[in-house]
Amino acid sequence: MELNALLAMQFALPSIPKVVALLLSELEREEADLRKITQFISTDPALTTRVLEIANSDLFKLPGRINSVSESLALLGLKQVHAMVVAAASGSSLRAVPGIHLQQFWRYSVNVAKLSRALAGLVRLNQQAAYTCGLIHAIGELAIHIGMPQEVVLLDREVSSLDLGRANAERLAFGFCYAQVGAGLAKRWQYPQAMVDALEHQYEPFENKVYEPLAGVIHLATWRIRAKEAGLSERALAVTFPGKVGEALGLDIDMVLQQDPFDWLGQGSGHIPL
Repeated sequence: MELNALLAMQFALPSIPKVVALLLSELEREEADLRKITQFISTDPALTTRVLEIANSDLFKLPGRINSVSESLALLGLKQVHAMVVAAASGSSLRAVPGIHLQQFWRYSVNVAKLSRALAGLVRLNQQAAYTCGLIHAIGELAIHIGMPQEVVLLDREVSSLDLGRANAERLAFGFCYAQVGAGLAKRWQYPQAMVDALEHQYEPFENKVYEPLAGVIHLATWRIRAKEAGLSERALAVTFPGKVGEALGLDIDMVLQQDPFDWLGQGSGHIPL
């Protein structure tokens, strides 16, 4: 399948059942807590993409300007959010995605988001935009698995979806990778151009005269969390560290590893048990 054909498809990205249940419970209260609603949505890649899509639509006449859940919810009414969450609770959006371990994917995405925000703070980039990009950076992977189930099954047997070499493997197999798919969707949804560029160039920042620092931040964050998921040793971390990207941002391997909170998989701030 060609990239344009995949991007033309309509996707029902799966939401986290626990988050959907918590949101519905909060939204049905007489006085819903907007802070809690923002926190819940900010842990769910699918819901985050949807609220940003609505906030950047022509409905609000601010396309290309909204880059976070908090900004989006300042525009959307709670009735609109409730309708969106009810739709997410439908069986179609909670279905399994062949080839993707969804609980691992959701945990991984939140951890990339947290690390992206921390690294953005070090290099003085927009931390809200970095968090959002980190959270949704791999939605293209979901789209590929949903739209190309037969084509992707063979690749999954050779290279797991969270392998450090996944982007290159997809480019060799399909002619494009999850980064280009995610960027294509973000462009269709009228996201800010910096976010579109960051998603598109995340796998090879600063190559071919590209200079989008946010792409470099996402690249370093995904390296670290994929390495964490793979259980790489200290030696393997040193060998695989993308030094050229780090150098361009002024970040060495120690600076990246120091942003490694011990409670990412525990009950830290903003954690939603999956």
